[in-house]
Amino acid sequence: MAENRERSGHVLVWEQADMATDEGILPAKRFGTRHYIVFMLFLGMANAYVMRTNMSVAIVAMVNQTAIEKDAEVFDDECPDTDYGDDNKDDERDGEFIWSTSMQGYILSSFFYGYVITQIPFGLLAKRYGAMRFLGWGMLINSVFAFVVPVAARQGGAGWLIAVRFIQGLGEGPIVPCTHAMLAKWIPPNERSRVGSIVYSGAQFGTVISMPLSGLLADHGFDGGWPSIFYVFGIIGTVWSIAFLFTCHEDPVSHPRIREDEKKYIQESLWGNASVHIPPIPWMNIAKSLPFYAILLAHLGQNYGYETLMTELPTYMKQVLRFSIKTNGVLSALPYLAMWLFSIVVGWVADWMLTSGRFNHTLTRKISNSIGQYGPAIALIIASYTGCSRALTVAILTIGVGLNGGIYAGFKINHLDITPRYAGVLMAFTNCSANLAGLLAPIAAGNIIEGKPTIAQWRIVFVIAACVYLFTATFYNVFASGARQFWDDPENDEPQKPSIESPVHSEMNGSNVGSNGTTGATLTHRTINEQSSD
Repeated sequence: MAENRERSGHVLVWEQADMATDEGILPAKRFGTRHYIVFMLFLGMANAYVMRTNMSVAIVAMVNQTAIEKDAEVFDDECPDTDYGDDNKDDERDGEFIWSTSMQGYILSSFFYGYVITQIPFGLLAKRYGAMRFLGWGMLINSVFAFVVPVAARQGGAGWLIAVRFIQGLGEGPIVPCTHAMLAKWIPPNERSRVGSIVYSGAQFGTVISMPLSGLLADHGFDGGWPSIFYVFGIIGTVWSIAFLFTCHEDPVSHPRIREDEKKYIQESLWGNASVHIPPIPWMNIAKSLPFYAILLAHLGQNYGYETLMTELPTYMKQVLRFSIKTNGVLSALPYLAMWLFSIVVGWVADWMLTSGRFNHTLTRKISNSIGQYGPAIALIIASYTGCSRALTVAILTIGVGLNGGIYAGFKINHLDITPRYAGVLMAFTNCSANLAGLLAPIAAGNIIEGKPTIAQWRIVFVIAACVYLFTATFYNVFASGARQFWDDPENDEPQKPSIESPVHSEMNGSNVGSNGTTGATLTHRTINEQSSD
């Protein structure tokens, strides 16, 4: 095999495909329990992004635009006016609340602050106590408090609304680290690329659904329009959360209805899965790990560049090209749709590369990530030179964001390769840091273009974002690895004394207490001596 290791006593992740075929443990190619888990995680990710983005649409209908004293918006006169209709027509709608632009900013950002501060705590808690219930209950809190949004806004004003959105953000905090932790327990290594792409592309799917549907509900919904956005999505989120809590389980061993052949297939494909005990997090080794820093920098660059692509390019088209992409719901959702579709395709291709034996995990991750980050970088540079061509700018935006879907088979799933047992913890750290880095994009752009939104100034914004993409992607290509790191090798774990206590579900446990009180069988170790090509 192209990827292997000199180890004995454990089934290696890189040998999963051939091992399954040779020993006849590969389950029939039909919808299995792990596929249902993946489907539910995809819906959960979509739900999370719906809850995150629906306020940006709702607040337009909530605010009395004509009652707000507005500063004259500065436009560049290098490009002629468009003939696409009155872009300010929507601004004439009178809402219920007189909130200044700065107050609207506080309302929109309150969710984000709640979301960010819970990333690392939930990553650590998921490792110790399991991820499934934190994810389900967190999203239930998020969904239930969506019903409170209209009441808080109408009865308590902006202050209460900010508090409610902050609580919603707290509830959504577990979504990424806990999803990563569950993928580590359920998904065989050679399925990770496509499964990770499917699950995390739920973010784009949720945005595609949320933007046009929220606009439709704001215009034609009940209870004044905008409240129906939170009621409808609150119901959907609550139903998903309850279904997830009652039908999903932490890992294959604890699932009472999984087929025996599928459970054996999953467990034997996970290296070191016979170890119940997960030792303390090796912080010092992680702190010295270049593959970890490669993932961290790639994540930082991704969020900075993504925020530039999705937040600043529409502003550029409005101020410079005189064309607001928000006037057309299809065009607004088109980049997200392109990213969703491409991420699924690149995930399947990446797994084919692995199972073909021609590419190892390291090379596959680097190729996928290069597409996902070099592609948008080139698109940003091209967009800065498109001049007044509106159609070309929209096309570049769509292609750039579409290619960005390659990251889901790149750094986004790479945590699971280098450390399956601590993947949720590492994702919590990188996702928290990356979301903070994403704040820099609008701040930098705002300072550069303030008072002078010319094509030349906007070119600086785009080139800076492109350089961030290029640097972080190159750093990833130099130092990233698809090999499981030595500090997550079960053979290096200290022997554990027998305990009468029930083992706690953890990220890579292979023996646990099932729902009927019986203990899952511990897999027999096999000896495989191999050479590493990573």
